[in-house]
Amino acid sequence: MAGFSSIIGHQQIIEHLQNAISMDKVSHAYIFNGPEKSGKMMLAKSFAMALQCEKHGTDGCMECHSCKQMLSDNHPDVIYLRHEKPNTISVDDIRTQINNDVDIKPYASPYKVYIIDEAEKMNQQAQNALLKTIEEPPAYAIILLLTTNADSFLPTILSRCITLDFKVVPDNVIREFLMKDCQVPDYKADVCTAFAQGNVGKAIQLANSEDFNEIKSSAIQLLKRIKDIELYELMEAVKQIGEYKLSINDYFDIMMIWFRDVLLYKATSDANSLIFKDEVYDIKLQASKSSYSGIETIIEALDKAKRRLNANVNFDLVMELLLLTIKEN
Repeated sequence: MAGFSSIIGHQQIIEHLQNAISMDKVSHAYIFNGPEKSGKMMLAKSFAMALQCEKHGTDGCMECHSCKQMLSDNHPDVIYLRHEKPNTISVDDIRTQINNDVDIKPYASPYKVYIIDEAEKMNQQAQNALLKTIEEPPAYAIILLLTTNADSFLPTILSRCITLDFKVVPDNVIREFLMKDCQVPDYKADVCTAFAQGNVGKAIQLANSEDFNEIKSSAIQLLKRIKDIELYELMEAVKQIGEYKLSINDYFDIMMIWFRDVLLYKATSDANSLIFKDEVYDIKLQASKSSYSGIETIIEALDKAKRRLNANVNFDLVMELLLLTIKEN
């Protein structure tokens, strides 16, 4: 973490927060609403750093005592709510860590900033308890609610907070960041960017994940030879895919992008637009053997398999039907 300047994307949100600081119109409560790993915590910390910076600019200076405390996650006036129950933020968590603390003035800063991560986990009693503080906060108190689902909040909380929705970051921005800052080769950056779907944090995670590389390799090897394997080998393949059950959506996404590449090459004969550029030989081969309707049937089958698994249909049965559809088309 190194201030607003280090954040990839989200320029509108950053400008909104910096304008609020420069015009001295900082709200007492914000909701940062966006997917997991979309940068909510990094932005919240950067905002807190800028607010507390001793040079009183619109970004942390990285040099003053306050900024150094933020960089080491050791700032006495920036409080991170903790909760013992993994899936619930209780009324006691809110009362003990926020309501009972908020009347104590800042230790050495202009503000006390409370950061509540996974705020969608607040139960109704916790939200009602927090509402009392949001309704009548001390002038120095700022509450940041970080959530993947702002719709889970009570209307009374939503009406008293400024909601900032995190938008997807453009693919070209993520790709350039992976190649330049993370030293990821171009072909790997293409794959990670395609899978991240505008989420920088997910792109970084995928680029550094050995598990993802293993899943990708397994899925692609199966797809390359699926037309030629025997029925009993399909059953073995289902067992192998079962090892990745916890990451099955990634497995499906790899398959989906593979057939998107096959369809694209069949239509354009252009290898430059492929995600799996390093597999162009096999993509070209599969495109020559597949019909447009066959590829469309496979893509529909992948979508149907995903929905069936979300509905808790038997895993092995879903995968057998999917692989048979792919083999036959």
